[in-house]
Amino acid sequence: MIPRKLHLLPEHLYPADEWGIVETGYSKHWMGNAETIFALSNGFLGIRGNFEEGRPAIEAATFCNGFHETWPIVHAEEAYGFARTGQTIVNCPDATLMKLYVDDEPLYLPTARVTEYRRELCFNDGVLRRELNWSAPSGKQVRVKSSRLVSFEQRHIGAINYEVTIDTDAPVVISSQLLNRQDSKPIDEPSGNGMPDPRQARRFDRRVLNAKTHIDENLRIITGYRTSNSRMTLGVGIDHVVETENPWQSQTTWSEDLGKVVFTFDAHAGVPIRITKYFTYHTSRSVPAAELVDRASRALDRALRDGYEELETAQEAFLERFWARANVVVDAEPRVQQAIRWNIFQVCQAASRAETTGIPAKGLTGQAYEGHYFWDTEIYVAPFLTYTAPRITRNLLRFRHSMLDQARRRADELSERGALFPWRTINGEEASSYYAAGTAQYHIDADIAYAIKRYVEVRGDAELLCEVGAEILVETARMWTGLGFFAPDSGSFHIHGVTGPDEYTTVVNDNTFTNLMARCNLRYAEEVVSWMREERPKDYSRLLHETGLSEHEPIEWRRAADAMFIPYDSDRGINPQDANFLAKEVWDFKNTPVDHYPLLLNYHPLVIYRHQVIKQADVVLAMVLLGDEFSLEQKRRNFDYYDPLTTGDSSLSACVQSILAAEIGYEQKALEYFQYALLMDLANVAGNVVDGAHVASTGGVWMALTYGFGGMRDFQGKLSFDPRVPASWHRLSFPLRVHNSRLLVDLTHTTYRFEVIGGEPLTITVQGEELTLEPHKPVELAPKTPNLPLNPEA
Repeated sequence: MIPRKLHLLPEHLYPADEWGIVETGYSKHWMGNAETIFALSNGFLGIRGNFEEGRPAIEAATFCNGFHETWPIVHAEEAYGFARTGQTIVNCPDATLMKLYVDDEPLYLPTARVTEYRRELCFNDGVLRRELNWSAPSGKQVRVKSSRLVSFEQRHIGAINYEVTIDTDAPVVISSQLLNRQDSKPIDEPSGNGMPDPRQARRFDRRVLNAKTHIDENLRIITGYRTSNSRMTLGVGIDHVVETENPWQSQTTWSEDLGKVVFTFDAHAGVPIRITKYFTYHTSRSVPAAELVDRASRALDRALRDGYEELETAQEAFLERFWARANVVVDAEPRVQQAIRWNIFQVCQAASRAETTGIPAKGLTGQAYEGHYFWDTEIYVAPFLTYTAPRITRNLLRFRHSMLDQARRRADELSERGALFPWRTINGEEASSYYAAGTAQYHIDADIAYAIKRYVEVRGDAELLCEVGAEILVETARMWTGLGFFAPDSGSFHIHGVTGPDEYTTVVNDNTFTNLMARCNLRYAEEVVSWMREERPKDYSRLLHETGLSEHEPIEWRRAADAMFIPYDSDRGINPQDANFLAKEVWDFKNTPVDHYPLLLNYHPLVIYRHQVIKQADVVLAMVLLGDEFSLEQKRRNFDYYDPLTTGDSSLSACVQSILAAEIGYEQKALEYFQYALLMDLANVAGNVVDGAHVASTGGVWMALTYGFGGMRDFQGKLSFDPRVPASWHRLSFPLRVHNSRLLVDLTHTTYRFEVIGGEPLTITVQGEELTLEPHKPVELAPKTPNLPLNPEA
């Protein structure tokens, strides 16, 4: 991986805190990063970490998961089967604005004299708090305290508690607003070299949200919108509770793009003004805007009835339960623990209430990648959820199933059988306009099948297979047998014209990752169908009815799987990334300027495609997901070959490289890659944290800790451990949910401790020794020296 500059948060502004992110002063330089780092979300509703004053802001935004606008994808040269419908998550009206004026002077941080300042996001209660002292131009001292949350318990509700106290009598005005920012920016934002960055979201040159109805009465404003093209509807509202002994009055006004309640106070010295602002968002693909306005009104009624303190209490209780299931403890530098918890908290925020949607690549912290769902969910986020919050994994897999009919139509459009899921999407339609690095990534089907397999094996939830899983497995297996073919000379099964995870090598034959994952998909589909036929005949009959499955199909799947061609170069002792990868010229890394990474922003795709250069782990990822198909020595040879070719231009790479480096005994490399993954956003490794958090990388951090340094593996549903705790760490501890057991793993250099802290007995394997753990009876083992391959790093 090409070394990346770590833009570490300065300690004088962001001191270490193991349970939160603390900011001790306003900084224009770090403001964009902070908008992402301090973002709040529950998986349905997300708001960036902008100031209540609204200015300054790099990218003020509020998102509802799945709420999107569509637009026609225009290709310079058309061809049959190209993606037609673009989808972009909508920046919803902003309900966080609370503009403060004292003596008619606004609080504006870049020019204000601020004598005290502290902003803090607490991971254990999910509340963003800020407290500052503003020395106003008149000399008056103004104390401002605010706390903000997006509720985990009440999916559609958020709130701000805003308090102002002055030391001298003065007029105080607080303008609470609901602002619809109609986007008038250029359609494509340029990158640093002036070229459009394909990772950025589309900017609309026309109106997206159209007001259809509204309420503005007393201190409440609610607006119902409908999008111009997708015809989705949105209901968004605000309401307020004022607590003060100061005389006050208010004025409520509404327009299509701005609703506001302006509070005017005759403020007295030392008498606090407290306004609690509640906000709510509701979306639909079919319900009229007026009905969503009604829903919003009811949600606000409940919020006002229960009060802000109840929201905070419920938030803290929710996160107490979450951390009991998910807290990873590392006895290392405090900043390491802080960063670990921040990453895990991001997965919590991205996934917890994503109940009828997927998880966008940026969660709800930014608009990059258009708010699309990718394979990230199944491969990088689902492992964490499966072991800590399996209900969410189940919901995500059911959401994939809801797109199955569209996937069937897409497969038919591409002259294939079965179903082909979209590479990137919100509404189920393929939204990748560049097929070589989009539609050609057929491995998305196998990734979804792999997530189903892992979930069922870890959770023991066979009902998911009968409800939705088997149908997905049947249709994805059909796709592979239709896409591939048996070679007439050798009889081996080949898959041509596909792209693997490495998007710097596209439309190739026999990509090793794709073939291995397809084989896994085919075998598992055949196993599940056979099991249903024998054990669940009623569910099997329903499956036959839904899919038209014939008796010979599972036999064909097994035949294709057993004959699957897996590239292997006997001279080098490695698996070529694809059939022709090793014939290409190696990229000239030595003479590539550092500022030319990522390559995708500085070189034509054809220049990249004709070289051995890798955007992200490909064969290495296959060895992590399907590691039981490789010997340890084979893993080392493959890693040694591909590691120098991997640029790390994707945030999905470092965590995977860390896992395999740990397994083969390359401790320093494992730690180096782990640091890149851990600090991907906190140190702006990819240079684009302002565009939102890299949610797949945050899930990958958990994977690097558990699968990498914890040495955990779950092949074929059997849980095993061969730990690799780094010498610089004194301890690594993490909880897991496996079937109906809650397991606590606690690893040091002298003792491995395993305890079932709740539920049923559990059988695991530790460094080759099988253990049956009884509840509340911890077992301690002395570590054995790992049997590592030859020639590990010094």
